[in-house]
Amino acid sequence: MKLKLNQKAPKFELHSTSGNIFKIDKIKKNIILYFYPKDDTPGCTLESRDFSKLNNIFNKNSTIVVGISKDTISSHIKFKKKYKLKFDLLSDDKLKVIKKYGVWGQKKFLGKKYMGIIRSTFLINSKGKIIKIWSNVRVKDHAKEVLAELKKIV
Repeated sequence: MKLKLNQKAPKFELHSTSGNIFKIDKIKKNIILYFYPKDDTPGCTLESRDFSKLNNIFNKNSTIVVGISKDTISSHIKFKKKYKLKFDLLSDDKLKVIKKYGVWGQKKFLGKKYMGIIRSTFLINSKGKIIKIWSNVRVKDHAKEVLAELKKIV
């Protein structure tokens, strides 16, 4: 399913590293929802740490950051602790939300094709509408790019 700008972000509920169930439709702030392939791998670590460094600025702009991968909650908790990430990670081990957001697809690495998470970020406004989509994200400076985009709407 291909999501479009200005459409309502698909609703979902997932387990969170906070110990709660994260319900996207209950959040009345802007949301930066980023999907990443795997905990504690170089690109995902860099991306998560960059979002974490800017987390206070995002919070001041009434925005929360949430990371999603298919890793388990216990893997997420270790990853979050190891790098002192300042926001929650959600576990989608059944791939329901990953597929709903259209970020599950064919990838290629060292000539091999396989299915996996296509690194993507969604900026969702406080009314639940998708206002920006980044697909096939390049990690370097991505968090800063998201912040620049956010500043256009707050």
